[in-house]
Amino acid sequence: MPAAAINPRATLTLEYLCNVLERAGLLTSAQRQDVLSRGDVAHARLFRQRGGGVRKRSVGDGDGVHPAEVIASLGLGQAEDVRFPLTERVMMQALAQHVGLPYVDLDPLKIDAKLAPQLLSRPFARRHGALIIGADERSVTVAVADPLNHAIVAALEEHVRREPRLVVSTPTDIQRLITDFYGFRGAVDAAEQQATGGVDIGNLERYVKLKRVDEIEAGDSHVISAVEYLLHYALDQRASDIHIEPRREHSAVRMRIDGVLHNVHTLPKAVHPAIVSRLKSLARMDIAEKRRPQDGRIKTARGDREVEMRVSTIAVAFGEKMVIRIFDPSTLLKDLPEVGMFEQQLEIAERFLARPFGLLLVTGPTGSGKTTTLYAALRTVATPDVNVVTIEDPIEIVVDAFNQVAVQPKISFGFAEALRHVLRQDPDVIMVGEVRDAETAEIALQAALTGHMVLATLHTNDAASAITRLLELGVDPFVLSSTLVGVLAQRLVRTVCPNCRAETMLTKDQLTLLGLDVHELKTQGHEPQLMVAFGEGCVQCRSTGLLGRTGVFEVLEVDDKIRKLIVAKSSSKEIAKQARHDGLLTLREAAIKKLAKGMTSFEEVLRVTVDE
Repeated sequence: MPAAAINPRATLTLEYLCNVLERAGLLTSAQRQDVLSRGDVAHARLFRQRGGGVRKRSVGDGDGVHPAEVIASLGLGQAEDVRFPLTERVMMQALAQHVGLPYVDLDPLKIDAKLAPQLLSRPFARRHGALIIGADERSVTVAVADPLNHAIVAALEEHVRREPRLVVSTPTDIQRLITDFYGFRGAVDAAEQQATGGVDIGNLERYVKLKRVDEIEAGDSHVISAVEYLLHYALDQRASDIHIEPRREHSAVRMRIDGVLHNVHTLPKAVHPAIVSRLKSLARMDIAEKRRPQDGRIKTARGDREVEMRVSTIAVAFGEKMVIRIFDPSTLLKDLPEVGMFEQQLEIAERFLARPFGLLLVTGPTGSGKTTTLYAALRTVATPDVNVVTIEDPIEIVVDAFNQVAVQPKISFGFAEALRHVLRQDPDVIMVGEVRDAETAEIALQAALTGHMVLATLHTNDAASAITRLLELGVDPFVLSSTLVGVLAQRLVRTVCPNCRAETMLTKDQLTLLGLDVHELKTQGHEPQLMVAFGEGCVQCRSTGLLGRTGVFEVLEVDDKIRKLIVAKSSSKEIAKQARHDGLLTLREAAIKKLAKGMTSFEEVLRVTVDE
């Protein structure tokens, strides 16, 4: 549709976009008021993150921060439904429909990267947020984030001497591709033409291109085909781990889906060594070595995203067992509002991260989602002017915005030694994969004390226990009280499958098991009732009634009262009692709150949390 169809009198402001979203049913009236009241603060934060200084600006004053970016940063759900986040893409689709223009998802692989630099200058593209994505002799197709900017039409006609046809895209995609097409991509393409071939053996993991299921030919080796089918199936089922286990008479293949292991296949005993060898070859492991444990990595593509796999082998009674851990960026790399915190908890966590220095602990058992939360927190602070360094064992998933260091115990390069060297690398934010000993704890506290933001993990059951664990390691309570800013304890609960969802009332006994006071729940003499959701079981959830996972959190903020208890070396129960008195939502209470919202099941709450 020609750009002239846009109303030339309207301008794209935060209020205008909120009105469009409200009319489209994506924002409620209450959400609209919330956005307008918090918009300036969110806008100022985004402006600072882009190196624009500290001066607070209003939304829509032409400083490059788009209203859709501001709303997306608030982490709202569509019409208050947290299952459907209000993303830039959703908002720009609604805006495009409102103004009568098509919406386009920008795929850099389908766009001629040389076209835009040939027709428009970089300053023009940046200033107007406009990217040419197609052209013929008479017209150009231009992706814009502000379709109400009527001045852009005349400017484009003057610059390209063709009829501009506008389409709408997200501001983030447009600015990212402007940077890519005008700068880095051009330089890389030129360098690639001059580069000689060869294999980069210095890469952390080997890149493996999997065939599509319909491309796996009968002529391929049967073992190769079996491995490819197996990996495809695991990715289709959203598995986080694949276990290939030798037994006395056969081999079992099990997959962990949403935190629970499922039996998937049974392999003939004779096939097991060949499949393990094929996977070891892909992971750059020694095929001949079958007695010593080995570790390797595989990287492959899944649609339009890359997936990393960590491979581990160990000798067991009947052969070599292999576990493949799958790191899918779509599930592991989330923004902080997406990990499952309630709004008040999220505000406290963001307040932790806004501090220039201090220690933030994330605690929970293995498989509780700590890595996802840590990466989400780091992505919040990882701006171009911030040096983020992580120390991990091993590196879970490679993120370009971080400088990631892997500890190597074989050469005496543990967490403490790595942290000592990282402090010489001019870091702003440091993530320590795990505090295991007194030396690591001491160095982390000293780093936080000397002007660094330090994020670290511990294996404790709740937030208060993390504080006492550090004291047990022998750290100075005065130093801990002055550096610790907060503790996040978490678990993962499976969510109710939306395809077979049903509702029921909890019984009196079930309410008692949850630790709820049934007398307080009674109203006007009626029996206490709580409507909850459950899944009846279907093909998509493998008859479990549960599909996907979300986090439940306990967010403890270290205030003056907690600091006094730390200095006094108080017990975890005393710290937890004070925190609850100040409004702390415990893990059990957070899980019950999600149960009441119909997000998880009664059995999941009991399975994952312990009532104190």
